[in-house]
Amino acid sequence: MKLFNKEKRIKYLGFNDFWFAVISILVLSIVTNYLFSNYSEGTPFFEIVINWVISLFFTLCNWFFMRNVIIYLRKKYTSFQDTLKRIMIVFFFIIISVPLIDYIGSMIIGSFFNDFHYYITERFKVLLPIVIISVMIHAIYEAIYYHTMLKKIIREEEQTKQVMVQAQLDALRNQAQPHFFFNTLNTLRDIIDQNSKDEAKEFVDKLSGVYRFILESGNVNLISLRDELKFSQAYIHIQSERFGDNLQVQWNIPEAILNKMMVPMSMQLLLENAIKHNVVSRSKPLTVEVFIKEDHVCVTNKMQAKSTKLPSTKLGLKNIEKRYALISNQPIKIKNDGEFFTVRLPLLNMSDQKQ
Repeated sequence: MKLFNKEKRIKYLGFNDFWFAVISILVLSIVTNYLFSNYSEGTPFFEIVINWVISLFFTLCNWFFMRNVIIYLRKKYTSFQDTLKRIMIVFFFIIISVPLIDYIGSMIIGSFFNDFHYYITERFKVLLPIVIISVMIHAIYEAIYYHTMLKKIIREEEQTKQVMVQAQLDALRNQAQPHFFFNTLNTLRDIIDQNSKDEAKEFVDKLSGVYRFILESGNVNLISLRDELKFSQAYIHIQSERFGDNLQVQWNIPEAILNKMMVPMSMQLLLENAIKHNVVSRSKPLTVEVFIKEDHVCVTNKMQAKSTKLPSTKLGLKNIEKRYALISNQPIKIKNDGEFFTVRLPLLNMSDQKQ
């Protein structure tokens, strides 16, 4: 039964109305008994109790009839947009049910008395306040239910947004990994062409260690600067197999800031782009600087554009930008002055993540 089942009371009414119903029924029965009975100082206590019992009987009948109507309508019209329709139907039932319950109840009680008469004009003075009280009680039920439904809808919308954002982040993160794989295959191809088989094997061994890091950090949205730095340095170590001293990376990152957070593979992607889009040769060695400025990791290099462009997925910078935009309100900053290309990645705390 819905009356004694707490879960169903909460489901259909929006709250556990047990004590609300008990206290309200008692209070209403006492108030209506006092308002609609003409007591004098000599009225026997027994008569007062009998009248209160009769008032309690009518209050219970009205309350639980309308309560069942409310539950039925909420089961039938479940949509938030059906609120007005439910209110109008309940209002109609109140107007019909209050006089009907009063008439049937009066007949049942009057059957114990031989001189029972029911005069609608006389009862109207009693029924009108009861209709008003019933409407007020329903308004309380509806207001609580409306508030509960509104919170539920807002919560579901927020959960949907979170799922969508997480799905976008997962897609971007998974996008970055093939991007890395695409470029390392190009590197491996060059090493096979230019170096011995043993050096190519050593490169593959080091590459497998880098991929182990990618897999371990594949399910997180933020990673410590310390771990990202290790990953980026391992990546540069692999590239050194290909470029030797023609590729120089100057690391200037203080120990005190290594616990700050950043988007995984973001620093590595910038280093990868710098190598891919610039000439790295004995005549034109490439120097990349990685340093901290105003709570940002800055990756900068002198622009040495290649005369022929290699195949590109064009995902690196866009990927980083989108992931930072989804995770925090701090965007990355890109500066191209024609001589140097610089990207600044915000360093974050866990509290900087969007809720």
